[in-house]
Amino acid sequence: MSLRKITVLGECVADAFTEPARDPHELALRVLPGGGPANTAVALARLGTPARFLARLSGDVFGRLFRARLEASGVDLADSVAAAEPSTLAVAELDAQGQAAFSFHAQATADWQWTHAELAGVDLSTTDCVHTGSLALVKEPGAAVVEEFLATATPQATISIDPNVRPLLVRPEVYRARLEHWCGLADVLRLSEDDLELLLPGTSPERACDIWHTAGARLVVITRGADGALASLDGERLRVPAVATRVVDTVGAGDSFTAGLLHYLGARGFLGGRLTGLGLGEVAQACLFATQVAALTCSVAGPNPPWQSELAQFAAVGGA
Repeated sequence: MSLRKITVLGECVADAFTEPARDPHELALRVLPGGGPANTAVALARLGTPARFLARLSGDVFGRLFRARLEASGVDLADSVAAAEPSTLAVAELDAQGQAAFSFHAQATADWQWTHAELAGVDLSTTDCVHTGSLALVKEPGAAVVEEFLATATPQATISIDPNVRPLLVRPEVYRARLEHWCGLADVLRLSEDDLELLLPGTSPERACDIWHTAGARLVVITRGADGALASLDGERLRVPAVATRVVDTVGAGDSFTAGLLHYLGARGFLGGRLTGLGLGEVAQACLFATQVAALTCSVAGPNPPWQSELAQFAAVGGA
């Protein structure tokens, strides 16, 4: 069936990776365009889902880099805002396993300055799903505007949220204070096991799913890295194993998983409402496909999600 649009709202971040320099008193940086919501929009478009990205794009050197990557991936930027403020920068250090630790330079940058006027004219009539999360939902002054936009979108579209907690930039208690409200808006909640520990310390994944179902989220998916994912649909649960891959780094893997999940559900007509008719079998297949997308992202440097053609190797096991 033909795919309707998925609208993604959120930040672009310049991911700067440290590299050895010839002079020991210098630091070399390799800058890649990233940011959780931007990565998800890129991954959706590369998978073949019409993806629109609502972003505030700076005119600086990083903003131009973001725009070029998004456009080259086929993302619709018609409703993005040309922002006067500078872009957000994150400097990443990778450990021996390819896990990234970030330091953020995000004070008064373009991504957080949303106004009601900038989102008021967005047409959602052809959108089946609105996805957001990460810092856009907690960084003021724009966070409250984003939440109001989600509430406006709920009657027309499935709502997907990825909290993507960044404790070095925003205290986890800020996320905790808003999470119940987000679950009341969200049909899909996707988060990592690291997010879980920050949001509900010491809580089992199963208990967390029940808490978030009670608050309103129908489908909760907790990604667990090499241990795959736990999915819970209205309290019915299943586990999906990870796909074995050579890990270069894990940057953007969760964002790619989210894109794979939403792409699969959209391609089969489950988006556009409250996930009506979705069963645990379809959730299992959607998560399997999402793990394949995430695995390919882990196999290359930086947040570089795969194109649909690169998934041919998984076709025998139910790709979309």
